[in-house]
Amino acid sequence: MTISLTISTSESIWLNNSDICSLAHIAEVSGLTEHDILDLVETGILEPTNSDSHNYFFRTDRIAVARMARRLRDDFELNANGLALALNLLQQIRDLEDELASLRHDPTR
Repeated sequence: MTISLTISTSESIWLNNSDICSLAHIAEVSGLTEHDILDLVETGILEPTNSDSHNYFFRTDRIAVARMARRLRDDFELNANGLALALNLLQQIRDLEDELASLRHDPTR
């Protein structure tokens, strides 16, 4: 009898609205290039906390958005405009799910 054991590792990052990170950091942890991040800024997917395009900073909760953009780009071969559309639609779905959940908890609304 042979027993196979697979070990996998995962990475966790604490994300919140108050911490910020650099363009280089968000690129590194998301798997995107700095150029990719700038494309996401141009399409409105990512919003920097400052206006200095040579030294952008982002809230750390934007890392999750950048990672999702990378996965969508890689899995579906989307360009920046396709990513913007897909991420916008996913956000609308999340918003509707949240609204539906709140209506289920408060049927008088």
